[in-house]
Amino acid sequence: MREKEQVSADEDANLVSLSKKGNVDAFEVLVLKHQKMMIHIAYRMIGKYEDACEIVQDAFISAYKGIKNFEEKAKFSTWLYTIVMNLSKNRLKHIKTQQYYEGSSIDAPTVTDKSQINVDHASGEPSIIERLERKDVQQHVQECINSLNSEFKGVIILRDIQGFSYDEISDMLKISEGTVKSRLFRARYALKDCLKKVMGIL
Repeated sequence: MREKEQVSADEDANLVSLSKKGNVDAFEVLVLKHQKMMIHIAYRMIGKYEDACEIVQDAFISAYKGIKNFEEKAKFSTWLYTIVMNLSKNRLKHIKTQQYYEGSSIDAPTVTDKSQINVDHASGEPSIIERLERKDVQQHVQECINSLNSEFKGVIILRDIQGFSYDEISDMLKISEGTVKSRLFRARYALKDCLKKVMGIL
């Protein structure tokens, strides 16, 4: 796995180098490679697919404009995550001022753990009841994630959903590892408390 990650990082470095020289095709490869994961992050932060797509589009535009200044001290993906997280936090501020929440349709696209955008279709398994129950749980989890403030939301998404290490999260959010761990502890407690209230479990 570590070797695979190294190969991926090396591929990005080459594409970044070409992009810095104005190679649009190379940057397009970076977009295609990372966009699903970036949408997954933005969706978890925002809870609305359309907004997540807009955020990621803005993030790639920002990255394209600023790639010549990218110093490559961190991986390209880490730099991109930072842009997506910052744009997501800005969007959350606007959303909070509007005080709205929209539930998702049962037929709405969902982002899977593998960062693929899926639409449920009729199939032999699992049953519709099982699918409804699973979707209901996912909606409750997303609702509780949405209830967290952006600082807590960011760390729990990056650590517990995306599986980044503490030092990677520290680089992305520009905070110390100790702060990451502290926020994560409080975020997990708040999420668990919320799920108790909305689902009567745990």
